[in-house]
Amino acid sequence: MTTVLVCDDAPLAREALRRAIASIPGVERVTAAGSGEEVLARYPLERPGVVLMDVRMPGMGGVEATRRLLAAHPGAIVLMLTLGEDAEAVAAAVVAGARGYLVKDATREETATVLDLATARPVQRGGNVVALPVRHNPTGPALSERELEVLEGMSRGKSNAQIGRELYLSEDTVKTHARRLFRKMGAADRAQAVALGFRWGLLS
Repeated sequence: MTTVLVCDDAPLAREALRRAIASIPGVERVTAAGSGEEVLARYPLERPGVVLMDVRMPGMGGVEATRRLLAAHPGAIVLMLTLGEDAEAVAAAVVAGARGYLVKDATREETATVLDLATARPVQRGGNVVALPVRHNPTGPALSERELEVLEGMSRGKSNAQIGRELYLSEDTVKTHARRLFRKMGAADRAQAVALGFRWGLLS
């Protein structure tokens, strides 16, 4: 059994998600908040098992709220709510410690799977499990060992020069590997590549 706190600034979306999650077996209680500030105020009192945090909200956004929440409560389990167009913000939240993300149009069954995966086992900060329904290419593209090493460096916020020093490669060579992995993954930039890497299990 788990409890869930849903945070979304749109009242209709928040209520619809609250009702959908409340109908999932194993969910004991679902509460709702309308802002990141409200989550920070209520979390110490309610201690929900999972926080579903909307990525984009007025005032304090979901990424900043997640950073602050996990700084104060490292054991909190946070999943980001996204429309699927927020790869950069999701990647930043995952790096900050979010457990993963959930697309807002996920089915009830997919949402149940996400919650099960997110709460199944403890993970350390930096070893996040991105639990979400994958509707395409569930295994991800086949990256070379070197491309995976470059992607892993990106996930730790390293620059191309820093990655090159770690791997004993020139910065230009790292850029070449980066361009190749972007093309294979269909990623527009580093943040999207990292988000997809977590999504497909290429990063952990």
